[in-house]
Amino acid sequence: MDQVAAPFGVREDPFYWLRDDTRQDPDVLAHLKAETDYADAVLEPVKPLIEQLYQEIVGRLKRDDSSVPVRHRGYWYLSRFVPGGEYPLLERRADVPGSEPALLLDCNVLAAGQAFFQLGGYEVSPDNRLLAYAEDTVGRRQYRLRVKDIATGALLADVIENAEAGVAWADDNTTLLYVEKDPVTLLGRRVRAHVLGAAPVTDRILYEEPDESFDLVVVRSKCERYIYVGSESTTSSEWRCAGSADPGLAFQVVVPREADHEYQIEHLDERLLIRTNWQARNFRIVEAPAAQCGERALWRDVVAHDPQVFVQDMDVFRDFLAVNERSEGLLRIRVQHWGRAPFHITADDPAYAMQLGANPELDTTRLRYVYSSLTTPATTYDYDVASGERELKKREPVLGDFDPSAYASELLWATARDGERIPVSVVYRKGVPRDGTAPLYLYGYGSYGLSIDPVFSSARLSLLDRGFVCAIAHVRGGQERGRTWYDSGRKLNKWNTFLDFIDATDHLVAAGYGARDKIFAAGGSAGGLLMGVIANVAPEKYAGLVANVPFVDIVTTMLDTSIPLTTLEYDEWGDPNVRGFYDYMLSYSPYDNVRSQPYPALLATTGLWDSQVQYYEPAKWVAKLRMLNTGNHPMLLHVNFEAGHGGKSGRYTRMREVAREYGFLIGRARGAI
Repeated sequence: MDQVAAPFGVREDPFYWLRDDTRQDPDVLAHLKAETDYADAVLEPVKPLIEQLYQEIVGRLKRDDSSVPVRHRGYWYLSRFVPGGEYPLLERRADVPGSEPALLLDCNVLAAGQAFFQLGGYEVSPDNRLLAYAEDTVGRRQYRLRVKDIATGALLADVIENAEAGVAWADDNTTLLYVEKDPVTLLGRRVRAHVLGAAPVTDRILYEEPDESFDLVVVRSKCERYIYVGSESTTSSEWRCAGSADPGLAFQVVVPREADHEYQIEHLDERLLIRTNWQARNFRIVEAPAAQCGERALWRDVVAHDPQVFVQDMDVFRDFLAVNERSEGLLRIRVQHWGRAPFHITADDPAYAMQLGANPELDTTRLRYVYSSLTTPATTYDYDVASGERELKKREPVLGDFDPSAYASELLWATARDGERIPVSVVYRKGVPRDGTAPLYLYGYGSYGLSIDPVFSSARLSLLDRGFVCAIAHVRGGQERGRTWYDSGRKLNKWNTFLDFIDATDHLVAAGYGARDKIFAAGGSAGGLLMGVIANVAPEKYAGLVANVPFVDIVTTMLDTSIPLTTLEYDEWGDPNVRGFYDYMLSYSPYDNVRSQPYPALLATTGLWDSQVQYYEPAKWVAKLRMLNTGNHPMLLHVNFEAGHGGKSGRYTRMREVAREYGFLIGRARGAI
């Protein structure tokens, strides 16, 4: 049995041998293949159902769908799919009557011959001639940067490896700023300037981040006069700014970093707008003279702090400010003309999300946003803030006989054992009985301050139309109810996340939304950690669990700084080299707390090339569960050998993973597996 060194003693780990950083060990690969073959064999009775689900799900997708065009620098940009294409085409046309669209990228061509492909992003040079784009053909989010001449379609010789997806052009149209990744931690480590035609090894370092708990981004300002470099950890940030026309690209710190101060910036003429949590736990937005923005005595509130409203994001325009804010579990949009009273855009559903859309132009009166609810497909609007008129640009098509009026959604409040109120979003097909006989699917996440919004899923219809009630538990650890909601679900408060989910489950069962013997739960990544904990402490409450790329060996991972992203995580989970954090993390770590008891049926998934949750975490976990499980429910692990954290990359192929998950759930509800 392997022993794993720890600062407070040695921990035995019977399956540590499954860790292989090369991903080439034949014994490890054979084990992973055997796990996948076993999962396929157990799912064999529902294989026809899985295929039926897949055909249903992809059958709702419009084959030749396209995005709403976005105007930028005199061109309209859009992405579209062609029938049978797994990946989009990116096009643009000049904002001139009669102009024809020009192809920028055909991602189907770029993906040809690749088992995995992801376009990380793209940026057009200020003179509109060149296109820089980022591609990943492994799934590890280490991007390759390429540059294309838009007029000729020719690729330049420049190739930059191991970069982040985001880039920024300088005004000279020949200098491209990018973030170089640390090859071990995979965090952004250096901002470099690449001059077209030069060898990448000669690229000048503009900034190198000394703190391994910080990551880097580089972006061009909306006004296009500046380039920003952001250094960000979980709970702290620092921004640098340089003129985009400055040949020296001399970056200056905007506000020096300090513990627990997060902020973001955007210029508007000679003013700087700052979203900040300084003296504002839920954030506020202030303005200051750009040249003196570091003097906090000069900061003036534009959006004041509200202890009941979390200021999540902002978008700056010449004549107004748009703000995404959260309150009572809902994501709303606040619009504020400079010098006038603010107002909110209205909604039509009890549970919904309004998300600021693509708004790259500063001088416009039109605000683009996307509205969705559990019963309303993503709907793009242009809202004219001057006239108050709203223009529908697109509602995501759902092919087939979909009728939104056939479904109902609710926003419920479950009471946690400590008295806190937990928002729970629920959707079901009208006519499904509320007498405790329906199967219930409950999703949760609750980490990193990420909120799981109650938005539409056309794939989910395959569960709803088979009588499932589907719900989202907005547990502590997200920011659905503001920054306090996040802080009360991280570090030494992490148990709140898990107990909230269990209490939300009990509330739904008591209210008749689900049958006690047909309760299913699902979560991915840190939501997979949630699944691992409830499997250990409340296995009798669930008929089946789905844990996608689950983070389940938290103590071992957080003690190993050679594992990608570990050092970035201390502000989320705590530093296990400190005894109090070590003991607390050990108290809930799913892998360390597997015990001899009956467990619910489990479907876990992983990607061999996952850079965020290494494949060996779920592999070890499932093996240990199977070793100690005293029940007879299946413990399944399905390995994707050609992808990373996000699973398969194609528009249709990724839906096979959804169909497998739903087939597992429906099969369990029907007693078929």
